[in-house]
Amino acid sequence: MHNDETHNTRKTQPGPVPRPTRPPEPAGAPPRPTTPPSVPPPASSASQPPHPRSPVADWLDEPRPAAEPGIWRHGYRQPKAARQEQRLAPVTIVGFFVPLAAGLLVWSLWRHGSIPYQWAVLKLLTPDGWWWAGTTSPKGYQGAEAMTVADGVFFAILVYAMARLGSWRDIVRHVVTRRPQPARALIAALGALIALSFVFPKAFGVGWDALPVQDPLFSLLVLITGSYDVFASVLLTDTLYALITLLVLWPFARIGGWWSFARQKLATRERAKAEGPAQTAAERRPSQWPELREAGQHQAADLLTTEVHTGRMNDVDCARVGHMWTMARVQARLSSFTDTVLREAGAAWTHPSGARDLPGRTARHDLLAGQVRLGQWVAGERTPLAYGGAGAALAPDTLGTSLLAVGPSGSGKTRHLIRPVVESLGLQALAGQCAVVAVCAAGTPLGPDSGFDVVVRLGDPASVHDLDPYADSDDPDEAAAFLAEGLAGDLDTASGQRAVTALAQLLGPFKAVHGRFPTLPELRELLEGDPSALDALRVALAADEHTVMRRELDARVRQAGSAGDPGPILADRLALLVRPAFAEFFGAGAGSARPFSLRAVAHHPLRVRIDLPDRGHEEASRIITRLVLAQFGAVATAGERNHFVCLVLDDATGAVTAESVRRMQRLRSRNAGVVLALRTVGDVPEALHGPLYAAVGCRMAFSGVTTWDGGRFAEAWGTQWVETRDVARHTVFADQPMTRAIHALRKLVTGKAVTTEAVTVRQVERERWSASELAHAVPAGHAVLSLTSVRGEHAPPLLVDLRA
Repeated sequence: MHNDETHNTRKTQPGPVPRPTRPPEPAGAPPRPTTPPSVPPPASSASQPPHPRSPVADWLDEPRPAAEPGIWRHGYRQPKAARQEQRLAPVTIVGFFVPLAAGLLVWSLWRHGSIPYQWAVLKLLTPDGWWWAGTTSPKGYQGAEAMTVADGVFFAILVYAMARLGSWRDIVRHVVTRRPQPARALIAALGALIALSFVFPKAFGVGWDALPVQDPLFSLLVLITGSYDVFASVLLTDTLYALITLLVLWPFARIGGWWSFARQKLATRERAKAEGPAQTAAERRPSQWPELREAGQHQAADLLTTEVHTGRMNDVDCARVGHMWTMARVQARLSSFTDTVLREAGAAWTHPSGARDLPGRTARHDLLAGQVRLGQWVAGERTPLAYGGAGAALAPDTLGTSLLAVGPSGSGKTRHLIRPVVESLGLQALAGQCAVVAVCAAGTPLGPDSGFDVVVRLGDPASVHDLDPYADSDDPDEAAAFLAEGLAGDLDTASGQRAVTALAQLLGPFKAVHGRFPTLPELRELLEGDPSALDALRVALAADEHTVMRRELDARVRQAGSAGDPGPILADRLALLVRPAFAEFFGAGAGSARPFSLRAVAHHPLRVRIDLPDRGHEEASRIITRLVLAQFGAVATAGERNHFVCLVLDDATGAVTAESVRRMQRLRSRNAGVVLALRTVGDVPEALHGPLYAAVGCRMAFSGVTTWDGGRFAEAWGTQWVETRDVARHTVFADQPMTRAIHALRKLVTGKAVTTEAVTVRQVERERWSASELAHAVPAGHAVLSLTSVRGEHAPPLLVDLRA
């Protein structure tokens, strides 16, 4: 990273921020390196001694199977109930045997000639000379061979009908095709041998009759050639037997995936020959960096393996080097990658801050999968079996669709969601894969200052960084759009486009004269229509090259004071940001440091925290939040980048506007996302409730939401079809004296009248979560979370235990 605004300072602080003591590691977290990184001499794979196991190596080698969105993949094992769900249903088994039994019965009737008009079609398609008149008895060999061919055709049709009518496809999928290789190929091979034993029973030494497969083909050949002399050729006979064998094996080859399995084994054997016997014996675990070895980068792989097994690399280092390897392959820069690894080992491509880890972790993270664990999915009737008991996790592929979290104060939004997400994105930023901007009130526990590259404390004289209200923009229209949304985006009285036009008519002329945008106090004077400020600006625009800008300024002066002029409203809102508490902020300070520009996160993997005034400036904090959200929506959708960028708003009250909702919808395709936390949906204008819920792909309702807030979630999550059982009990009235006596005796003994039950099962459409359930049935420390990934995968709204 170049020396940009992230390294500038406003003034010298009285003392460095103390680094907190490292808290104990959470369960399952990969350890950090205990020794400083060093660069051991590379060794060839043939002379590399076996490495001792380290916790980082164990973490790398832990399986991460593909799973549904939101499931913690590190060490994930499919729940036993989900595996039991994959058992065949009884109706499927019955659907296999019933058509089979019916087919055997029909075939038996055919073989015994008990089917009416059995040979009518055959006589119609063959010459009359092959049959005795008025009968189906053959005169010569032609009729006999024709009947054999007819047996084969009928058998083929019968087998096809049984397979189509029965559940044979489900049986085959369950028994064969869903299994991994080589079990799938072996089971298919066993089935092929059984089938061949029925086609060629004599070859297998069994005594049952052969299925009508080879005899009909031979009979057809006799009818075509007109004699049996064709079988005198041994070559032709062997060819026919080989052809029949291939026809029988072909469906089993497709079911067993023989061709793909064979190609895979051949490719593995060729690769093993190329790598040599030493590499063939080496372990193929992720801690051995097999992808580098496959690409021929053995020295780099051996060095990184040594770094991992000796504890000189942590999970951040592994994720960072793996990310750079992916980039090197895409850009075809393998030699540069190898040179850097051999020179710097596990410390290669360290974050510009020099940090290789955060000062403290409060959540479990898996940087290889990019996940942070929030809790555990609660097993229940609503929860799919694959989710029951599994960990609940968020990752950039779900955060890329943006997330809306609603819950009252004290429900755990910051503790259970915001801080773990910010922490995870900060770790990914150290790995070069992400940039994060967290906006919160001063004092919010999102981590120590040393865990961020930039900390902007607005209103704090000791703040090292300032915030650029124009996001380092050179376009007056773009800068005007930022300010208009931040200053008046929540007001219905000021049209958004009129506010943008009014600001652009002042920012453009001012920049043309001074080469910069005005400070907020200067902009306020211009919006208020201060004659001295406007006259000075008009005089400075007297040159001919400023004709267009002079016309813009004149249009602003003409509109000033009209009924629909947004200038006074914008000036009043600006007055909240030019208070004495913010005298040295927003580019108005006397220091030489350049304010931090949010545009930097689009180019560098930065960790940024913006602290809002904690009290006394609530309206100013909302303006700043809207301004940051507007700037992020613009800079995140511009240009191309390789890392994910995310904006996290700990309190989005008053920040959501119609324009920000439209920008939010475009973030998904630009590798960016927003996390919005609200105490209640009422903090958003009612007209934007529907568009906001539609714009975000992930929604989270914490314990304690009101029924009004729950109703919005219920509408967004929609309905589903469920099966209900209605049981009606009716009293039995007996007609016979003996029956009445028995019923009376039973009632005397049990105390209950004799009744019958009528059960009605039906499909009804019901809400996934009703407003009342969200308000009253979600326990404390829990939340209901639904997820959508950028690939379009969905996780239904499920209950999450945030304390697990």
